[in-house]
Amino acid sequence: MQLDVFQALADPTRRRIVEALVSGEQQVAEVVEKAGIHQSGVSRHLRILSDSGFVSMRPDGQRRLYSLRPEPFRELEDWLGRYRQLWEERLDRFGAALEKKRASAQKTPATQDGPTRRKRS
Repeated sequence: MQLDVFQALADPTRRRIVEALVSGEQQVAEVVEKAGIHQSGVSRHLRILSDSGFVSMRPDGQRRLYSLRPEPFRELEDWLGRYRQLWEERLDRFGAALEKKRASAQKTPATQDGPTRRKRS
């Protein structure tokens, strides 16, 4: 089963596992403790993350050590970069419009709400 990066990270448990692995290489037991689910669930999610390229496993005697791989995160960064430019341009235009409105508000003196009325005695 080949998942794209978004499908792999769509599951909140897999995102917790990724967060647990941010600090570096860890055994399954450490990931279980940080992710807060049973070992069988962590193992299943680690397999999915491994199949999608996010996680690598290194045998160390009887232990299996898991760590994050940078490539899928770069893929995400590249994809998001295209949209970041779009949003930055829109935010720049929005900022310019706000600045123009502020400048025109400073030039225009405050007006009163109509003529002053005198009270009849």
